Amino acid sequence: MAPNSNGAAAPALAVSTVIFTLRTCETGEMKLAIALVKRIRKPFDGLWALPGGPLNINEDLSATAARNLFETTALQPRYLEQLYAFGNLDRSPGSNLADRVVSIVYWALVGSDEAAAAIESENIRWFEADQLPQLAFDHNQIVGYALGRLRNKLAYARIAHSFLAETFTLAQLREVYEAVLGRELDPGNFRRMVEGDGIVEPTGERLAGTRHRPPQLYRATNTATGETK
Repeated sequence: MAPNSNGAAAPALAVSTVIFTLRTCETGEMKLAIALVKRIRKPFDGLWALPGGPLNINEDLSATAARNLFETTALQPRYLEQLYAFGNLDRSPGSNLADRVVSIVYWALVGSDEAAAAIESENIRWFEADQLPQLAFDHNQIVGYALGRLRNKLAYARIAHSFLAETFTLAQLREVYEAVLGRELDPGNFRRMVEGDGIVEPTGERLAGTRHRPPQLYRATNTATGETK
C-alpha cells in the first residue's frame, strides 16, 4: 500500500459487484437472486462474499468490474452500473488502517438465460436476495443498499426489461416486478400502468406455442431504456 502525501498508508481500492437475476425457486415462483463467492482465505475464510477484486492500475473501474465478473462467474451482463463507494473505517473488523480497503461497488442485471450459463460450484452459488447468510466484510450492508436502489429505480427508470429477452409478454414483465418488489401486483392495474407510462410498445407479434389465444409480445420503448433505437 503506497503512502499518501502525509506519509501515511493510502487505502487500497477494490471493485465488487452485486449481480441480480431471477431464478425459479422450489415453489415455482420467480425470486430475485444474487451470485456470491466463498472466501478461501483470511479474513472471513469460509464466508460468502460479493465477487470482486483489486483495481488494476491500467484499467477503468467499469473494465475491472466486467473482468472480475467474467473471470469469477463467466457472466457478461447487459446492464452494469456503478452503485456506490464503501469505505467506512470499520468495514473490515480486526484490520488496521494499513489494511484499509475502499470498495467501488457496481450492480449488474442479468437475464435468467444468462444466469443459467454462469459458473456454479461449491464456491460460487446463487442465493435468494432476501434470504442471505452472514456475508464477509460489510457485504450484507452493500446488498441491502443495492436492493433499495434496484426497487426504487424500478419505479422511475423502468429497468425491468434488463431481466428479459428483447420481446416479452406483460405477464412476464409483471413477474419481474413482483419478484423484485417481493409482492403480487394486480394484472389489470399493472397493464394500465405500463401502457399509460409508455414504457412498452406492442411488437405486433404473439407468443408462439401456447394452448389458448397466444398473448401479445411487447418490447421496451426509448422511454424505458433511455436509449435511441
